[in-house]
Amino acid sequence: MSEPNPYANGEYQWGPTPPQDGVPGGPAYGYPNAAPGYGYPNSGPGYGETLPGGVPFGAGNSGTPLVSIGDITVMNEGIVTPAGVLPLRGAVWNATDLSRTEEKIPTHAIVLAIVFFIFCLLGLLFLLMKERTTSGFIQVTVTSAGRHHSTMVPATHPGSFQMVMGQIGYARSLSSM
Repeated sequence: MSEPNPYANGEYQWGPTPPQDGVPGGPAYGYPNAAPGYGYPNSGPGYGETLPGGVPFGAGNSGTPLVSIGDITVMNEGIVTPAGVLPLRGAVWNATDLSRTEEKIPTHAIVLAIVFFIFCLLGLLFLLMKERTTSGFIQVTVTSAGRHHSTMVPATHPGSFQMVMGQIGYARSLSSM
């Protein structure tokens, strides 16, 4: 283990040689200053650049956000995500409910049932108390102009999915205009 690699060409190299433009030795995914492609954020238009329809983004006509779902914000001229701006027209919206609601008897109801069972049988009515807790997330995805963004919205109550679906319905109606 203390001897150098007998198959090396004499130069000390750390790791494999990165491919150059699809050939061994050129830049590839994950190497700095490579051409933007799949997985590279901010490859879309930014502030002051133009959207695919030729409309300049951030030209001052956007006004306020129309709807915001997680880290996705819908404006008049596009969909703003952390990965860049997607065109609003023709966007495809999807939502997946990954939340769950559990119902259980709280511990204080069990204690009260035991204490009052000794005094009278009405203490068993405390076992009818229920506590509902909702946990999990709602996954919202948007696809437009060949690019895709996904976000997770925390579910805080049983009606969270219906609330997010209402926002997505509004975003869908804006995308179809």
